[in-house]
Amino acid sequence: MRTLFLFVSLLIITHISMAQPQKQSQEPLRVGIARLTHAHVHGLLNRPKQEDLEIVGIYEPNKALAQRYASQYGYSMDIVYDDLAEMLRKTKPEAVTAFGSIYEHLAVVEACAPMGIHVMVEKPLAVSVAHAKKMKTLAEKHHIYLLTNYETTWYATNHQAYKIAVTDDAVGQLRKIVVHDGHEGPKEIGVNSEFLEWLTDPKENGGGAVIDFGCYGANLITWLMKGERPEAVIGLTQQFKPEIYPKVDDEATILLQYPETQGIIQASWNWPFSRKDMEIYGQTGYVMADNGSDMRIRLAGDNKARQETLPKRKAPYDDPFSFLVAVVKGEIKVAPYDLSSLENNMIVVEILEAAKESAKTGKKVYLKQE
Repeated sequence: MRTLFLFVSLLIITHISMAQPQKQSQEPLRVGIARLTHAHVHGLLNRPKQEDLEIVGIYEPNKALAQRYASQYGYSMDIVYDDLAEMLRKTKPEAVTAFGSIYEHLAVVEACAPMGIHVMVEKPLAVSVAHAKKMKTLAEKHHIYLLTNYETTWYATNHQAYKIAVTDDAVGQLRKIVVHDGHEGPKEIGVNSEFLEWLTDPKENGGGAVIDFGCYGANLITWLMKGERPEAVIGLTQQFKPEIYPKVDDEATILLQYPETQGIIQASWNWPFSRKDMEIYGQTGYVMADNGSDMRIRLAGDNKARQETLPKRKAPYDDPFSFLVAVVKGEIKVAPYDLSSLENNMIVVEILEAAKESAKTGKKVYLKQE
């Protein structure tokens, strides 16, 4: 009888337990940082505390820089390593964010990919097409996500502009896409010395403003053109301030030729004010994204443009690190030619390399069509 009583009691307890909703506890994504020399790392180190990710290791051989940020943000120097491979081996991150020079992106992928560690690099993907191809091969071979982060990816206005111009086809055939990006100059705005050192180095950065800010326009236009590669590229680069930037350009304009559309990228370290804005002109209307929240729209039949102010996008589409977590955990899928995608950013690197070649030779560079 006692055995029967215990059995019935166990059944009741099990039933009650199964009937109660179980709270899903998801472990935070283990994230490593490869170098701290890119000023955009502040976005991760200064990120409001959330339970979605944990910084488990940092690779930074510049101990003075690492200590400076440790004092500022409160992480332990025990998680800082002189060697990338050692950091990966001892801290076992699931993903790594690269905040070093663009030239170093390849080495990060070479170290992470064979270990199955996903990578997010700061824009652009690579310093050259040769580097980009090696990175792509490694990512595909080892089945890792290789994402590229741009500030403008998280602008609500850019996504609304895409919806109007591309998804809804509300402005007709796209004729001209103009993207302006840049600021007064990295030295002028006071970037830290570690960042300025490689940002103005033609090997480590790949160029000056043409790379630093030309990549934004190439990324956005490739997205708006749904992954179509331009037929040809024309690049014009100049040095307006050779006394400050003797090794790289500080002014760049890139023209992209498509069968029925023109792309115009204006990248500069000479703007009077910082800017990241975009204009889309179609046969029957236009959309202008003035910044991350303000935009202007004029469609067929409108007497004048209307202005809209948009709220910030919802998580995980509001910042790169929420996005990274969601991608790695399989909560969202990166579509081909999306802003962060490998497919889009391979084309970006190709455009930038063609622009530099055009600027050097004074000739239009035709791209091989796949």
